[in-house]
Amino acid sequence: MLTPLLVLVLFAVVQFGMYFFARQVATSAAQAGARTARAEADSNAGWSADAVARAQQQISGLGSRMVVDPSVTAIRDGESVGVEVVARSPKLLPFIPTIDVRSEGPIERFVPDTGG
Repeated sequence: MLTPLLVLVLFAVVQFGMYFFARQVATSAAQAGARTARAEADSNAGWSADAVARAQQQISGLGSRMVVDPSVTAIRDGESVGVEVVARSPKLLPFIPTIDVRSEGPIERFVPDTGG
């Protein structure tokens, strides 16, 4: 009776670790993509493709096996740009939520000094 419960607890601990590692990788990827988007959105028409590529590169470098079916989308909302990453973590147990992370910020622009 105790052994199945112990195995379930062990699986839950491992699942918890995999989920939060995958969430950290997705967060890091969204932040890297958002940095690229903020830096390029004012001067580069292809900023969204660059931001998505940077986020996907971050996922590949940090945890491509722990982030399952990632979907990376560049977002623009007025003067704000960013990246959204939607993915899953590997499942050992059912009822694991989807990872949905978004990072955004204002577009970086050069503003000349008016000398006033």
